[in-house]
Amino acid sequence: MTKPITITENIRALVSDGILLVRQEIALAKSEASEKLDQMQVGIAAMAAGAIIALTSLIVLSQALVVALSNVMPASLAALAVGLGLAIIAFISIKTGQTKLKGENLAPRRTVRSVRETAEKVKEAV
Repeated sequence: MTKPITITENIRALVSDGILLVRQEIALAKSEASEKLDQMQVGIAAMAAGAIIALTSLIVLSQALVVALSNVMPASLAALAVGLGLAIIAFISIKTGQTKLKGENLAPRRTVRSVRETAEKVKEAV
């Protein structure tokens, strides 16, 4: 015959399970935070490298374009048109990088979902 489980044993088991769940949630949060930090570092490095390369190439290409356009229009107007076009491209590039670094893209979604699920399970158990 099996021995009936007492209330004290149930409470101990519940506390033990609760502690284990909290430790697991903390481990998941640390892991996900590390993942998001890596994602952020890669995004920043990519933006920096792209900006340096783009700047170098744009200087050369914009000068060539200004020279080519100055055959069709006044040089000052050619320089203005090229500068405006490059400014639009730069704006789009910067906005794309900012989107990748927004807070909601870096939020620990799995941890939040897991904590909510665990809280619901604990409520049901109690």
